[in-house]
Amino acid sequence: MSAFLRPVFGAAARPAVRSFSSTSARGVARVQIIGNLADTPEVRATSTGREMIKYAVASNSGPRSDRVTSWFNITSFVEGKARDFLLTLPKGTTVFVEGDLSLRNWSDEEGRNRQAVNILQRNIEVLRRPYTGPRETTETEAEAEGEAQEQQ
Repeated sequence: MSAFLRPVFGAAARPAVRSFSSTSARGVARVQIIGNLADTPEVRATSTGREMIKYAVASNSGPRSDRVTSWFNITSFVEGKARDFLLTLPKGTTVFVEGDLSLRNWSDEEGRNRQAVNILQRNIEVLRRPYTGPRETTETEAEAEGEAQEQQ
């Protein structure tokens, strides 16, 4: 038996090593959701003044006769072009969202224990945009197209 496969007896038990990741273990779970945007994403400010984007995704499961819809509230802190892109997505867009899921517990004013699932977006991909009919070009777009064709 090779030294690699031979069991070591009497050695102190060591905690499991996360060989697949260079980061420390975190208290959140990774989640992947495919669903439709419930509405266009909106910008909100945090208590520190930082801007965040909040939106909801509806995901359906089960047979058509007994369909169940699950709603997920998602928060994103993307900036720059990714932020602008996310804000332009219309209601009904089918998206694939990856994020970190965490559970928050609190007591409401009446003393009842409450729970909320929080999802922090890490990645989003657009799978399909809703059909909005033939697109009409504005005068500005038509002028820009004409100028581009003249330059060629």
